[in-house]
Amino acid sequence: MAPRVHRPGQPGDLSRPRRLWARAATLGLLAGAGIGADTYEVSEDRLDCTHPGGSYWWTLTLHGPGRAVFRGQDADGSHGHRRAEPVDFLAGAPAWLPLGDLRPRQAAGELGYVYWCDDDTWSRAPYPDDLPDDGLELSAGWVGDDAEVAEELWDVAGGGDDASATVLAFLDRAATGAVDHEAIRTLLAAFTPKEPPSLDAALAFARRAGLAG
Repeated sequence: MAPRVHRPGQPGDLSRPRRLWARAATLGLLAGAGIGADTYEVSEDRLDCTHPGGSYWWTLTLHGPGRAVFRGQDADGSHGHRRAEPVDFLAGAPAWLPLGDLRPRQAAGELGYVYWCDDDTWSRAPYPDDLPDDGLELSAGWVGDDAEVAEELWDVAGGGDDASATVLAFLDRAATGAVDHEAIRTLLAAFTPKEPPSLDAALAFARRAGLAG
C-alpha cells in the first residue's frame, strides 16, 4: 500500500527519486500533448512545473544516484512561510542542496516546502507542531503513489475509460529509461487531448527527461 500523504507532508510520503521523476516527467509529457494545463520545463536533471493561474509550483532536481530535492508551494495549502516566525525549510539541510537557488526563494517567501533525499531516504526540516499544512498534498498529491498519477490524468482528460493500466505500464518503462515511440503512442491513445498530439514532440520531451534512449 502506498503511504498516505499527510498535512503537513512527511518524508515517508515521497517515493524514491527515480520513480518520482518518472511520474513528474510523465505528467509533463502529457501536458505538452494537451492533457493538463500546467506548464513544464525539463532538462536532464531538473523538472519545473507551474500552474498557469499561480495556484502552485514545484521543482524536482536530481543530484546523482539516490539524491534529489523536491520543493514547491501551494497558494492555499502552504502555511509555513506565512507565520510570524516563518519555518526555516533549510534547517538541517546538507551542503549538496542547490542552496544558491533555495536561499533567495526562502528569503522572498516563495517556498512552502523543501524535501531532500540522500541514499533514497527523504528528509525535511522540522515543522512546528501547530503547522496545519505545507501544501505538498495539494500541489503534488501524486508524490507517493502511481495510482494518483492515473487519477489526476483521468480528471484533467475529462473522464472516459479507465487508463490506469496504461499509465502504470508507461511509468514502469519511464523509470528504467525504456520509453519509445510506441509506448508514447499507446499512452496518448488512452486519453482524448484537446488538440491532436505530436508524437515527435512527446518523444523529444521524453528524451530530454531521460525517459527514452
